[in-house]
Amino acid sequence: MFVDEVEIKVEAGKGGDGCTAFRREKYIEMGGPYGGNGGHGADIIFKVDEGLHTLLDLRYQKTIKGNNGEAGRGKNQHGKGASPLVVKVPLGTVVTDLDTGLVIADLSHKDQEEVIAKGGRGGRGNTAFKTQTNTAPDYSEKGEEGEIKNLKVEVKMLADVGLVGLPSVGKSTIISCVSRSRPKIAAYHFTTLNPNLGVVKTSDGRSFVMADLPGLIEGASHGEGLGDKFLRHIERTRVIAHVIDMSASEGRDPYEDFVLINKELKAFNEKLIKKPMIIIANKMDIPGAKENLEEFKKKVDLEIFEVSAATNSGLERVIDRLADILDTIPSNPLYDESQIESHVLYKFKKEEPFTITKEEDGLWVVSGKEVERIFKMTKFSSDEAVYRFAKKLRRMGIDDKLLEMGAKEGDQVRILDFYFDFKE
Repeated sequence: MFVDEVEIKVEAGKGGDGCTAFRREKYIEMGGPYGGNGGHGADIIFKVDEGLHTLLDLRYQKTIKGNNGEAGRGKNQHGKGASPLVVKVPLGTVVTDLDTGLVIADLSHKDQEEVIAKGGRGGRGNTAFKTQTNTAPDYSEKGEEGEIKNLKVEVKMLADVGLVGLPSVGKSTIISCVSRSRPKIAAYHFTTLNPNLGVVKTSDGRSFVMADLPGLIEGASHGEGLGDKFLRHIERTRVIAHVIDMSASEGRDPYEDFVLINKELKAFNEKLIKKPMIIIANKMDIPGAKENLEEFKKKVDLEIFEVSAATNSGLERVIDRLADILDTIPSNPLYDESQIESHVLYKFKKEEPFTITKEEDGLWVVSGKEVERIFKMTKFSSDEAVYRFAKKLRRMGIDDKLLEMGAKEGDQVRILDFYFDFKE
């Protein structure tokens, strides 16, 4: 089964908790802190596997979860970090964060791998907090939570040439003639349910990859028929080859077919219409095709190649010309620099450390990834840990901001599920 788009949830591993321990040995005076650090949680990594061509393995995995790091132990023993969880995906996979709409990774190179969700760092044991002024700290940290993301994972095929056209114009027959691809061919619409890739070799030994995209129909860019599922695969193609049934055997006008397909390409992504194009006038062995071609040439100013896929005539000239065109076109990335700056984010976006809002009942709510991270990593098991947490909030400027917004002595402040009284 061909699956080229799935939605999944990934949860990177949580870091191991740090340990609070002290050295207590009979002949060791003033033993001091002895707690080790927790291990790092598992990262979630997507890696290209050229042997894969579908996302079928991910379709039935609603959640991919990494292992947590081990907790630290006494005697300064650090917890073991969890090994990264490597998820293999096909070449040409694009990963998008559903919550932000930003692209996290475009895996378009052999053996490329990208960290999709970072595991949490391990909490520090009390040994790590020993200073000259605090030689016996009685606190340690919890492990940091791993990143949790809702993702859309889609495959956008890496093909040099994309064959586009309405159903039953002969795309599958053409790719079967010029490559070793063996798509299903039958005399009914929508025979091709999945994109087909084939490696094409020219008469002088050059080669390139051709894709046969399932037949488009009017409204495909808006979800009609099968075409909307496969228009994404045209985005990576360097040349678009329009296959036109010049015999009008289906009762359609060849020029109107050409206009309709271009309309759908433009509606899906305006950049597609700017790609180099050629016309493959197919079924030229059928009576009436020559007359239709003469009328077609009057309206279209593109290179036109007369072929008959059924009799395998004229295809070698098309293949040689496509190779010539490809030699002049650089392999540009799917996302250019301007998209990376304004729309695409490949790593992790820096956010404000906190925000403060006041609810109708007078409760002050402090939120934000950074302050919540500090809260979750704090063990409120000792007065020293609580004091350290309050000191961190003060250094972040939360106390000053609350005063500036009108907070008064005794007002209640909430961070996640933790309530405390504000003191100046």
